[in-house]
Amino acid sequence: MLTGEIKLRIEKYYPRGVELRRHIHQYPELSGREVETAGLVADTLREAGIEVRTGIGGNGVLGIVRGGKPGKTVLLRADMDALELNEAADVPYKSKKPGIMHACGHDGHTAALLMAGMVLNDLKDRLPGTVKLMFQPAEETTGGAERMIEAGILEDPSVDAAFGCHLWGDAEEGTVLVKAGPVMASPDEFRITIKGSGGHGGMPHLAVDPVSLAAQVILQFQTIVSRRKNPLEPAVLSVCMIRGGYTHNVIPETVDMMGTIRTFNEGMRDFIPCEMEKVLRGITSAAGASYTFNVTKRFLPLVNDAAATALVRKAAEEVLGPDNVHEAVASMGGEDFAYIAKNVPASFFFVGIAREGKAVPHHSPHFRWDEGALRVAAACLCQTAVDFLLES
Repeated sequence: MLTGEIKLRIEKYYPRGVELRRHIHQYPELSGREVETAGLVADTLREAGIEVRTGIGGNGVLGIVRGGKPGKTVLLRADMDALELNEAADVPYKSKKPGIMHACGHDGHTAALLMAGMVLNDLKDRLPGTVKLMFQPAEETTGGAERMIEAGILEDPSVDAAFGCHLWGDAEEGTVLVKAGPVMASPDEFRITIKGSGGHGGMPHLAVDPVSLAAQVILQFQTIVSRRKNPLEPAVLSVCMIRGGYTHNVIPETVDMMGTIRTFNEGMRDFIPCEMEKVLRGITSAAGASYTFNVTKRFLPLVNDAAATALVRKAAEEVLGPDNVHEAVASMGGEDFAYIAKNVPASFFFVGIAREGKAVPHHSPHFRWDEGALRVAAACLCQTAVDFLLES
């Protein structure tokens, strides 16, 4: 419905979308510090004649497009924060802030949703109901979606369905991936300290070596996924940091470790830390050492609603044709859109940015993508919102 008009208006606003994306890319801001980005978003919405609310759950911005007659309310979401790394991609709009870059596509998400908002605002007199445009801070770290929900983003008016998308480096440019059910994992974090007793590297019998204990712990952790859980239930346990000692001939007192646990359901989310503690307790107690173990539960697993996902699939097929819409494979990446999906029927889809079969690695200093993906993301968001409101 209205697909032709959506595509025409996407082309109208595409140059502005590219301009916005490049500005955001050149001036990235870390999680919780998206002040300039939020200001640009709010000003752009106001220039388009869209109602704006700011300061929602921190730096969150809400645009409201009210249709020409009563109806349901649909929410479209984008995230605004960047990552802490130096950009190595050779592009004319390279980050001007050392140590900060948009290496995950959030600049594209924000620009695409602004484009979608402009198109929907043009069409508002022909739409029943309301569209909420949610621009969210702190997706990469502390879960800004949850704070925006606590601040009332899903109320006044109450949201009936929500949709979001992510530029995706494993999917071919010009395609969209959709999937009902579990689609992204809970990205929980753990921290461990193993405490032994230090000593001379040449006299290990007089010490309790936490380095060798840490090595045993890491190896045994791998058996939790491979041997202690149901192999049909996906999970990841990765030790990503280990730090201990400061010279070649001194056994240190302690070793610190950090890592991540990725799961798709609450049962497995609780099971793996319990098994980790069994390993820690057994290895350290046998050696006369001790440990501390802390798990920080971060985002919920993201589970897409079946009916909402069917609507996204249909909308994407209207925009791109059925041959360019594919089934997604669940990812062990985390996404705080999960908090929205817990509260209202929702679906999160993926927009391809790979070229000629070559994947684009996220969170890499070389991350780059062609801005034609803005057309796809914006058009699919628009079409999904329009179809939801007109079919409700």
